[in-house]
Amino acid sequence: MTTNKFIVLTLSLLALPAAAQQQPGVTADKIVLGQAAVYTGPAAQLGIQMRNGIKTYFDFVNEKGGVNGRKLELVSEDDGYDPAKAPAASQALIEKQKVFALLGYVGTPTGVAHLKVTTAAKVPLVGMFTGAEVLREPMNRYVFHVRASYYDETDKIVEQVVSTGGRKISVFYQDDAYGEAGRKGTEIALAKRNMKIHSTGTVERNTLKVEKAVETISASAPDAVVMVGAYAACAEYIRQMKKAGSASQFYNVSFVGSKALSDALGSEGVGVAISQVVPFPWATGVPVVKEYQALAKKAGFGDYNFSAMEGFLVAKVMVEGLRRTGKNLTREGFVDAMEKMQDVDVGGFFVTYSPKSHTGSKFVDLTIIGRDGKFLR
Repeated sequence: MTTNKFIVLTLSLLALPAAAQQQPGVTADKIVLGQAAVYTGPAAQLGIQMRNGIKTYFDFVNEKGGVNGRKLELVSEDDGYDPAKAPAASQALIEKQKVFALLGYVGTPTGVAHLKVTTAAKVPLVGMFTGAEVLREPMNRYVFHVRASYYDETDKIVEQVVSTGGRKISVFYQDDAYGEAGRKGTEIALAKRNMKIHSTGTVERNTLKVEKAVETISASAPDAVVMVGAYAACAEYIRQMKKAGSASQFYNVSFVGSKALSDALGSEGVGVAISQVVPFPWATGVPVVKEYQALAKKAGFGDYNFSAMEGFLVAKVMVEGLRRTGKNLTREGFVDAMEKMQDVDVGGFFVTYSPKSHTGSKFVDLTIIGRDGKFLR
């Protein structure tokens, strides 16, 4: 090749739109997106329902022609809610599946492990199913949160307990980064009110070994217990506390998996409270809930729940970011577009991002399990 031809070819390549060059996960008619989450084991329903919600909205978008002419493809990897397995799951999505971006990851301890891989690869990750500060501060350019933080949730819970006359507030928490985030949030919320944690107990992740925690906390006779764990362990803890004669009010943070907790407890779940970071999935007066219900029913996911509702919202935020990025899709361009989303309404639920904050939302609500496993506000 002559020098002049080489120069012409080089200039031609440089002039190509970024998306026309070798952009992972992007072709002329497709965008590949990945989700690494828990699909097996005692926390499986969290990942499964998040994926159901994501898939529900992606299928709808694809029926309408996709995003800027490209269909969305979702690929998944199971991390088993195990930090040791997390890096390999993200590596598989990025290196083997060649995804453009990631969404709907589940969990704090796994999230910490995943980010070591995803951030190093500079792959955007939207809507992690965790509210831990360790994943929010310092701000990560490639991570965009949709839900409120555990600090927001525990403050709401403490406010509720105190407003009803409760003073002795204990914490039952998973013995890892997730549990510590909730314990710390409760501690901060109590300190704001010149109070301290009454007593604590822990459970090992992916186990039901709650006996010691039950013994310790039950003996201290708290007015309320803030619970920071997954649904199987929390259900076992509540059952054993009741058997021990405890009259405490039980409050769970949203990660527990509300529907899964209710199913696990059965009739023993009546009166158990859960903080929520997404709109009530049965409140059809909220546009995004009405949309979620209609599309979920059409997709065969008529058993509405908070986890799927969150997946649906995460998918909507992801799609909005992709649309705003435009036809010439690049990862850095996507991040830039997301950071310009100010007070964006995705159907009665609002998210805000900027170059200095990727918080998304601070929405928190409280719900209670009623009779027949139905949720009340």
